[in-house]
Amino acid sequence: MLRVNPEIYEALEKWAADEFRSVNGQLEWIIEKALKADGRMPKKNSSRSGGNP
Repeated sequence: MLRVNPEIYEALEKWAADEFRSVNGQLEWIIEKALKADGRMPKKNSSRSGGNP
């Protein structure tokens, strides 16, 4: 469960709708963008990509 100020949630909900995403999808996108920008994005594990290990 994520606790967010109602005004912030409304803004996030609108932003997500504007980009045809769910709120969850928008949060994932924001977090991934922030991790990449700060050089903290974990390396992708090829075994988790659905391909054969």
